Amino acid sequence: MEQPIWRPSEARIRNANITRFLERVRADGNPAIESYRDLWPWSVDQPAAFWRHIRDFCGLQLHREPDAVVEPADHIRDTRFFPGARLNFAENLLRFDDDRPALVFRNEAGERLVWTYADLHRETARIAAGLRADGVEAGDRVAGLLLNRPEAVAAMLAATSIGAIWTSCSPDFAESAIVDRFSQVEPKVLFVSDGYVFKGRTFDVRDTARRLAERIGSIRRTVWVPYAGLDMPGDGVAYADYGEPGADLLFAPLPFDHPVYILYSSGTTGAPKCIVHGAGGTLLQHLKEHVLHTDIGRDDRVFFFTTCGWMMWNWLVSGLATGATLVLFDGQPFHPDPGVLPRMAAEEGITVFGASAGYYGALEKAGAEPGREHDLSALRTVLSTGSPLMPESFDYIYRAVHPDVCLASISGGTDIVACFALGNPALPVYRGELQCRALGMRTEVFDEDGNPVREEKGELVCTAPFPSMPVKFWNDPDGTRYHRAYFERFPNVWHHGDYAMLTERDGLVIYGRSDAVLNPGGVRIGTAEIYRPVKQLPEVVECVAVGQAWNGDTRVVLFVQLDEGIALDDALRDRIRQTIRENASPRHVPAKILAVSDIPRTRNAKLAEIAVRQAVHGEDIGNTSALANPEAIEEFRDRPELQATD
Repeated sequence: MEQPIWRPSEARIRNANITRFLERVRADGNPAIESYRDLWPWSVDQPAAFWRHIRDFCGLQLHREPDAVVEPADHIRDTRFFPGARLNFAENLLRFDDDRPALVFRNEAGERLVWTYADLHRETARIAAGLRADGVEAGDRVAGLLLNRPEAVAAMLAATSIGAIWTSCSPDFAESAIVDRFSQVEPKVLFVSDGYVFKGRTFDVRDTARRLAERIGSIRRTVWVPYAGLDMPGDGVAYADYGEPGADLLFAPLPFDHPVYILYSSGTTGAPKCIVHGAGGTLLQHLKEHVLHTDIGRDDRVFFFTTCGWMMWNWLVSGLATGATLVLFDGQPFHPDPGVLPRMAAEEGITVFGASAGYYGALEKAGAEPGREHDLSALRTVLSTGSPLMPESFDYIYRAVHPDVCLASISGGTDIVACFALGNPALPVYRGELQCRALGMRTEVFDEDGNPVREEKGELVCTAPFPSMPVKFWNDPDGTRYHRAYFERFPNVWHHGDYAMLTERDGLVIYGRSDAVLNPGGVRIGTAEIYRPVKQLPEVVECVAVGQAWNGDTRVVLFVQLDEGIALDDALRDRIRQTIRENASPRHVPAKILAVSDIPRTRNAKLAEIAVRQAVHGEDIGNTSALANPEAIEEFRDRPELQATD
């Protein structure tokens, strides 16, 4: 029987929020619920009781009580949660108003800025007054082309306090990618950072912002947020001069599912989908995930390495509702050295540290040993998402970062602005597994015929309603695109598009995206199963595998990005094949292994597997502006090695 790589202490279990929550549920007439294995089924079988308990335990603030907790419907997407309730998203995030730090900003150069909760209140009130003066009303859109700094948080809270819908991109997005997104939703006001600094270089955003205002006719006002030390343009208004100092902070009471955010799909196969999320469902999910699954409280210092263009920014800022201190970072996390974020974690006393799986892999490749080089004694929880966290990365984190942390590999997505699988501070951690299915989410794995399976790979689905299903897609009046995206594969079941396995312990293993699954000889292979052994080789920086249609079947082609000065010769190819054969299976061994200088990624740093597959087959890639490095795709087109008959 496999042993866990970490177990929580009795004291940690006893003091965890989720333990107190379980005790409250037991006391409310459910004495048979003795553990998480009992709590999860109850949470999905009794959704009204569960979400009522979440509302009460996490302190969701309402202006009007709901008519019911759950209003069922024939189709799960039409189910309503807390119908009749009225609330304000920003008010819930700003429930604290004191001199404790709310936001700490750091950058690659070591700059530090602190805002207290009282500061955040004052800034939000001032900006909200400016938005109201510019005619912004409930339902209007406010956009941010902003760095991950306190001003971005204040602008979002100001917009949502009115009932406007917030949407944002990172300033490093290509102009065409920004237009693809913002032009669809027609914002009235645009907040823009003047520039950004990356690897010590300053990048000017001012001309891009001017052109956005010209190309998107709905923009009435541009608000310039200084950062890079550039001269403020004459058009628009400076952030410091916007709004009304000393204004009262007003919160509009709005329906539970009133839109709060518009997030965007990656857009690699066409114009990005504009996914509209409701305030109440987003709040409920984030409160549950922060308070119960991540064990965040008032004394925590929470960090996640993200930009304003990834849903993890939206997830992070909801941590304000717990009263914790959020640590924000902007810049290159390996400049001037790999210790940038670990050093920051030590100096700020970070208790919850989050980043993408790729970050931890890169940290290990760099030879960093954060736990030896820095004082990380405050750290209790390490989060990872964005792609599957390799089992070897579990080993690395416990060996080189901290031996006694809850390592929570979590999985969800932009589509639900929340998670299907999460951590649990009261459960053990098993190497390579996501600890548990999220409370209130009837997450299952289906085979090809739509039957639930365990200990078998299949499609990740959710078979019951949940509060953070999108309200709608923008410009999708009859809901056709929405339905096609999630409900076409399995009737009345949310099909998420991940290839996964539910383990005997009720954990999850994610093998990659379903649409990137390889199928040589009719055998389905998740790409993560190949990446795991290959990325352990010191010569390999990154890799991507795709299936190439070949002689009536599919063959696996592996592209590798090698470390500087390394050449892909036959000896290295043989080592790669042998490593895959020994650590996966002979079926996983690629037919072709080719070198590239760079691998395309989306702007959320995910491997652009579908774009690579399209390039290999000579197909048109719908929208290269959705890629962070679109020039890299050219190395995958017209490769003579892929036309040969051998």
